[in-house]
Amino acid sequence: MGRDERVDHDGYAEQDPHDIARQLTDAAQMFAHVLDRLGRDEWDRSVIYNYPQRAERSLRWVAVHTVHEVRHHLLDVRRQLV
Repeated sequence: MGRDERVDHDGYAEQDPHDIARQLTDAAQMFAHVLDRLGRDEWDRSVIYNYPQRAERSLRWVAVHTVHEVRHHLLDVRRQLV
């Protein structure tokens, strides 16, 4: 996924934490809206998740994993805002 490369390429260290917090809020709202529209059967739909190894996962797993990661990143941003 190029996580380390993205830090340098996108200039994360120079970005305004307030802007990042707003962008994370917007993305979280869009993500929640998409999840809210899923039907019961769609939650168990299989998808291919590529990190750290290519594996078949349920959409439910991807959603839970994404929320977990967002919480960690939001904590990092909040620490920078203090």
